Amino acid sequence: MPGKGKIQEKEDVLFAEDLQNDHNIILYNDEVNSFDFVIDSLIEVCRHDRLQAEQCTYLVHYKGKCAVKGGAFSKLRPLCDALLDRGLTANIE
Repeated sequence: MPGKGKIQEKEDVLFAEDLQNDHNIILYNDEVNSFDFVIDSLIEVCRHDRLQAEQCTYLVHYKGKCAVKGGAFSKLRPLCDALLDRGLTANIE
């Protein structure tokens, strides 16, 4: 069948892109930072709107952690580093 190889290549590329975007920044609860500081940090670093930042902050507080941003590892690394530089506890999973 002509063209079948190109279809398979496209599927392989799309699958590889999906795997690259399968990471999340996880923000963990701490007893140090205030709600306002965490909210402001999520707005500034992760570009959340205020409501999203507040919801994530409450989830972190009551559940212990929350996935605050998803995407490719290479895009998340600088954001996670910025959260860590602010004294927040976060990692990429």
